[in-house]
Amino acid sequence: MLKYQFDWSVVTSGKYFEWLLSGLYTTIQLSLVAIVLSFLLGLIIAMMRMSNVKPVRWFAHGYLEFFRNTPLLVQIFFWYFGSYKILPTVINDWLNRTNFEFGAAVIALTIYTSAFIAEDIRSGVRSIPKEQLEAARSSGFSYVRSMQYIILPQAVRITIPPLINQFLNLTKNSSLAMTIGVMELTYQARQVESYTFKGFEAFTAATLVYVVLSIIITLMVTYYDKVVLSPMKAR
Repeated sequence: MLKYQFDWSVVTSGKYFEWLLSGLYTTIQLSLVAIVLSFLLGLIIAMMRMSNVKPVRWFAHGYLEFFRNTPLLVQIFFWYFGSYKILPTVINDWLNRTNFEFGAAVIALTIYTSAFIAEDIRSGVRSIPKEQLEAARSSGFSYVRSMQYIILPQAVRITIPPLINQFLNLTKNSSLAMTIGVMELTYQARQVESYTFKGFEAFTAATLVYVVLSIIITLMVTYYDKVVLSPMKAR
């Protein structure tokens, strides 16, 4: 009977540890860039979804339905192989000069996640009593300023927990970027396995890192709920 010799030192020292550390850095970088862009785009889509202009509202609704119901992996391949047909030449040239694979992954993750963030923000806005908007309008605020200064700040505070959950999902989904050559954590774990034939050790290390990241994000959500949201709800 064969007995597998688990060698943890393969991934805790030397160049293979550095590979995994580099992959972790890329994963965090990819996730942070995508979540910031996703929030901004999701905010715009949410406002369009609530617009009184029907074509704008229909466009936002189609955007949400299309990207929420399309597999992320398909979207990653779509932007990786189809960007030359869709994006302007200036953007494609810039992506090629920097890091095309990373850029394509950011675009796919941003568009995919923004569709979910938009619905979270819209739910937050809908949870604010309509009387607040009416009071703001009667005080002389325009609709845009009412949303900017009164409704959205409250809605964003309410939706922070689901937004952080979206960041958690995005962090895990970033592992799909390895399929187009982005050297994130999963990609580097695969490289370690290829060079050492120690796939169990490599992917155990990657799994533990993802678990730690998930726990950190979960603790952030719990802290925010207890320290920030609970006092607000008690008032």
